[in-house]
Formats: sequence, C-alpha cells, structure tokens
Amino acid sequence: MKSDTVKRGIERAPHRALLHAVGWRRADIDKPLIGVINSFSEIVPGHIHLPDIAEAVKAGVCSGGGVPFEVNTIAVCDGIAMNHPGMKYSLPSRELIADSVEIVAEAHAFDALVFIPNCDKIIPGMLMAAVRLNLPAIFISGGPMLAGRLDNNGKVEKLDLSSVFEAVGKVAAGKMNQEELEQLEEFACPGCGSCSGMFTANTMNCLTEALGMGLVGNGTIPAVDARRIQLAKKAGQQVMELLANDIRPRDIVNRDSIHNAFVVDMALGGSTNSVLHLMAVAHEAGVDFPLSMVNQISQRTPHLSKLRPTGDYHIEDLDRAGGIAAVMKQLKELLNLDSKTVSGKSVAEVIVDSRIRDKEVIRPVTNAHSPTGGIAILFGNLAPEGAVVKKAAVAPEMMVHRGAARVFDSEEEATSAIMGGSVKPGEVVVIRYEGPKGGPGMREMLTPTALLSGMGMDKEVALITDGRFSGATRGAAIGHVSPEAASRGPIAALRNGDIIKIDIPNYRLDVELSDKERAERLAQLAEFEPKVKTGYLKRYAEKVTSASTGAVFSG
Repeated sequence: MKSDTVKRGIERAPHRALLHAVGWRRADIDKPLIGVINSFSEIVPGHIHLPDIAEAVKAGVCSGGGVPFEVNTIAVCDGIAMNHPGMKYSLPSRELIADSVEIVAEAHAFDALVFIPNCDKIIPGMLMAAVRLNLPAIFISGGPMLAGRLDNNGKVEKLDLSSVFEAVGKVAAGKMNQEELEQLEEFACPGCGSCSGMFTANTMNCLTEALGMGLVGNGTIPAVDARRIQLAKKAGQQVMELLANDIRPRDIVNRDSIHNAFVVDMALGGSTNSVLHLMAVAHEAGVDFPLSMVNQISQRTPHLSKLRPTGDYHIEDLDRAGGIAAVMKQLKELLNLDSKTVSGKSVAEVIVDSRIRDKEVIRPVTNAHSPTGGIAILFGNLAPEGAVVKKAAVAPEMMVHRGAARVFDSEEEATSAIMGGSVKPGEVVVIRYEGPKGGPGMREMLTPTALLSGMGMDKEVALITDGRFSGATRGAAIGHVSPEAASRGPIAALRNGDIIKIDIPNYRLDVELSDKERAERLAQLAEFEPKVKTGYLKRYAEKVTSASTGAVFSG
C-alpha cells in the first residue's frame, strides 16, 4: 500500500507517533488510509451540509476496512462572487483546488480518495486532481438545492437564483418594485445544495455521473433527501472496492467516457462552462479531444430535457423523472456502453434497469425538444479558436442575428450602459478583456445577461465576450471567444458600429471586416497591460492558456 511509506519500519516511528495524535491505532497498520477530500465552507450554500456527507462517507470507509481522514479544499460561491472583483478568483480557484488535493494526498500518502464537491469550480478542480493523481477515487456531491416557492395569490411560483438576477433587470426597467424583489430574495434559495437549475454546478455533478466517476444519483438526488446520505455511505464503501480491484480514474476517464459526458451534456442543455471544464479534465487525463468534436456530438444528440434556465423544471424534477441513468438509457445508441464506472459495472449495466417516470421532464428521443444538442461551438473570423453558446437558451429569432457592435472593455462598463438604457434593440454587446489572461480570471457575465432578460431584451440584443457565462444565463450569449483580446484575438480589433454576424445553426461568428482591416487595427494596439500586478492573479495570468484548451496552465 502507498500508505506503508508513512506507517511501516523503524524509521517511521515519528510518523506513527503523529498518526496516533489524530486517532490512528497500531491495530490499523494493515488498513489503507483513505483521504476524504471535502470542500466544506460556511459561506457557500452548496457546502454548508457537507460535514454530514463526510460523516456518512467515513462510516462507509470504516465499514469497508479503511481508515478515513477528512481534509479540506477552498471553495468559491460564484453567486456571491458575481459582478465584482471577487469573480476574478472563481475560475483560478479551480487550479488551486486541483493543486491542493495533489499536495495533501501526496504528502500524506493516501491510498485512495473520496471527493466531496458541490459547486462550480470545485467539481472540475477535483476531477482534474483525480486523474492527475490516478489513485482509486470516487465522487459524492452534496446534491442540488430544492427550488424556492412563492405563493402569489394562491398560485405557487417556483424560484431559483436566476429568478433574482433577472428580477434586478425588471426593477431597473420599472417592471417590478423593490418590495417584490425583497420577497424573491427571501424565498429563492430555501436551503443547502447547489443552485437548483441546470446551472454549472449541477451540470458538472450530472456529468461526473455520466463520466463514470459518481454512483447513480450523484447528480440529481436533492441535498436534503435522506438518499443523499445513503449514497454517501455507499460511496465510502465503494472506494474500498475500487482500491481492492485497483480501478483508477484513468481506467474510467478516457476519450470514450468524455464523449459520453458530452452526449449527456447536449441532451440536458447544460452550462457552457462544462465545455471549458471537460476540456481541462481531458487535458489532465492526457486525452486529445478537439473542440470541434463537441459540434459533431451536438449534431447527433437530441435535446431531451429543458431545465432552468431554458425551461421551467429544476434538478429535483429531473431526479423524480429518473435521473441521469434514465437520460443515458434514452441515448444508449450514442454512448460507449462498455465504459467503466466507479460502481464496478459498465455503463450498459448501470442503465439497464432505469426508466423515464415523467416523459415531459425527460422526453423520449422520438419527442425531443430539438434533434440536436443544447450547446454549440461557433467558429469564424471573430473566433478562430472557437466560442461557446448555450443554443437551447437562445430565442428562435436570435439564432441568426446581424447587428452593430457596442464595445466595452469590462463587465462594469457594459452593466452600467445596460442599466442606463443606452443599449438599443438589434445591437451586439461586446465585453472584452475579460478572458483568462485579460480579466484575469475569465469572469462570468450573469449580471448583464440577466439584466437584458429582465428588461425583455434577450430576444433583441446579443452579447459576446471572451469571458464566461453562468449556467443560469439565457439569451444569445456567446462566451469563451478565443483567442481572447489580451492575446490580440480578433475581438480586440472591434470598434463601435462594426457589423457582427451570428449564425448559430451554421456554427459561425464573424465580423464584416476584411482580413487586412482586422490586421491593421490589431497592429495599432498598444501592448496589453495586465490589470492585476500582484498576488495569485498575477501568477495565474502568466500561466493560463486559452479558453479553447480549457484555460489550463501552460508547461
């Protein structure tokens, strides 16, 4: 066992003394040491209940003959970090999480790992660490938050965090008063769990299940459901089986399973951030998965579930309807069914007994919302390396759009213009210098998109950025434009009034400028000046690569 390096031999007496100090017994010397990697934090709603999940995991590990040790990573709540300088730290936290897991697992010679994530960057950060370390590992998320509920004159309205962001736009447009907004604040987020729609956290928890790294129910069982604790104990038991059978993350996470995850992503209309994160996981796993393959998968995959923000259902409804296993059974003709999972079974064996319990929440392939998937990668002279759009959240009239650019060099400038009413129907809002290097940190733009939706302009105004969008975003919002402005990508050449053409059905994003004009404008630009010159963000900006490669570190 790997842990023998800290447990056995005369020269390890000091190590054993320190282990005794934390409750280890000499009788445990033949038992493996299992790291329980918890992202618990009191500031993140998705994480406040994770100590209970960890206790159940540890009970499962003990029952399986292991010795569990709980350790922690950092966690950022994207909702709280949104629309201020704190959001610059969200995506960069992913790399820190992966690195911190590597450090604590290697330093203490853990034999296997149980990961307990639950929010946007924690899940991919832990997945990256899992494939990097390649120790037997399993994931058990904290589960989704229940939707909020508000009684409006006898009619119950279901709410979520996106409802509140969009309400800000309604207040700014005079469509809602402040008292009504305060009511939403009180009821939208009723308790623990990752925000209740198919936003980034729940997308990634569902895709962890589709990848094979989580047991059935990992993505959808609500945080407050007793089945969540039961699943956590089962995960603790199962990691011991993975260790005994020497099944490791790279036996599970490979080109076939990443393909499976993208198929499920397309069927669910998941967050655009999933593309960024799955590409990063593929990179860590040493898997070559070109961005162009995402469109090939999307073209073949029907869109089966419309969950918030594209529809009216929430993750609790998806769970009630059969969960990810039921979705995968509908898609079995498109999946690599022989792929391994942490259950010890193949994908085919995992999904064989699943069924759809609500054919409106999970539609059969024969009655899909669309014959193609919910996400598209756009290429063109404005995004030579690609850009990402959640096409499932785009109004039909905005799938093809031609409009004049309104160019802003920060999210704050754009937000101020939108709230001030200066953005006009038909325009294309451009927010640049918000990419991985330029931000730095590639902030999410939920506030400007939610303002446009709340004002009723999401069917009239498009928005493109080299930054990111929240999974809660809807509208013609195109992000991850690569190369980014800070790397002298074409988006840096744009000026107010330039005509931008968006053609989502044909996967195109272009500006009506000649190659010569774009090149001349870029040549006239001053050298990019980093916005942050100290601390972690300075080091992050120096190492981070393009969004088209997952915004991973170079070297």
